[in-house]
Amino acid sequence: MKFAIITHVIHGEDSGNYFGYEPYVREMNLWIKNVSEVLIVAPLHDTPKNPIQEFYQHEKITFIPVADFDITGFKNLMHSLLVMPSILWNIFQTMKKADHIHLRCPGNIGLLGCIVQMLFPSKSKTAKYAGNWDSKAKQPVTYRLQKWILNNSFLTRNMQVLVYGEWENSSKNIKPFFTASYYEIDKIEVEPKTFQGVLSFLFVGTLSNGKQPLYAIQLIEELHKNGNEVQLTIYGDGMERAKLETYISVNQLESIVFLKGNQNQVLIKKGYIENHFLILPSLSEGWPKVVAEAMFWGCLPIASKVSCVPNMLDNGGRGILLQLNLKEDVQKIQSILKDNNLYQSKVDKAVNWSRKYTMDVFEREIKQLLQS
Repeated sequence: MKFAIITHVIHGEDSGNYFGYEPYVREMNLWIKNVSEVLIVAPLHDTPKNPIQEFYQHEKITFIPVADFDITGFKNLMHSLLVMPSILWNIFQTMKKADHIHLRCPGNIGLLGCIVQMLFPSKSKTAKYAGNWDSKAKQPVTYRLQKWILNNSFLTRNMQVLVYGEWENSSKNIKPFFTASYYEIDKIEVEPKTFQGVLSFLFVGTLSNGKQPLYAIQLIEELHKNGNEVQLTIYGDGMERAKLETYISVNQLESIVFLKGNQNQVLIKKGYIENHFLILPSLSEGWPKVVAEAMFWGCLPIASKVSCVPNMLDNGGRGILLQLNLKEDVQKIQSILKDNNLYQSKVDKAVNWSRKYTMDVFEREIKQLLQS
């Protein structure tokens, strides 16, 4: 089977081997495990591999590099109009050769893929919509357009669209799905955590305005001011780092907030095991991988009510749902800090729920999708 991947994910190349964002490539390696040839249409940058990137594992990969583009602003729009014809042609040619077409959405390349796939109604197709499928969510028009095309069973045929959560007004194209990080063999007993000594919190993710790492710091700051012995470790990097460093310095939080930068999966897993809580005050998510991972290792999530997070956390039964109001959220967290038994009960429920979604189950589901 020739398996075509159409994606906006930026890739790199080293000695003929291609790499990209580690969670995405790790998942794609499961998709391509049982295919004979892989065709990838994606942006390719001349940059060295970093700790949060991973190599594809396949012997026969053909990479078709295309320009990445942005339609925000007049200058970017003009550039996009220049490069789009070439991208559309490359997508068309690749889809024509493929036995199975796989789209990664939402993204600008994914949007073009959504349009071109309409020319191949009889080909076997899947799409992974890794964003928030909630129709009520405030999203860019390009995201809404991708969702509309994928959900439309007249324009999009022979397609299974994997989305996070179950939503109303979904067509036969839509298949509720999940993402996994660990295998059955990874399961070890989670040791109960007590509230003796420092209460440790973890943030894992891009340091961007959308992920709101500053809000995570402010939560810890307020808890500290209220007399709680707390600390926050932040794994990740991004545009907001300098802003966070300044805030930590100005407010003299160096003894309780630690910026660790990008880290590999081994250290992140260790962080989940050792810390009491994960904080994710994100404004937008698809499947919040870090929440599911933290639950797997008994690190209780404190997360905003976006996408399928309320369902994952059983509306607070398996974690804490943020209101994104500092006073209210601090009070919620403090109510848990006063009751170790309540905390452990939520942790146990979180562990039991998350461990149903392993890579073993995920791999079997993907295999069935490719065979159907």
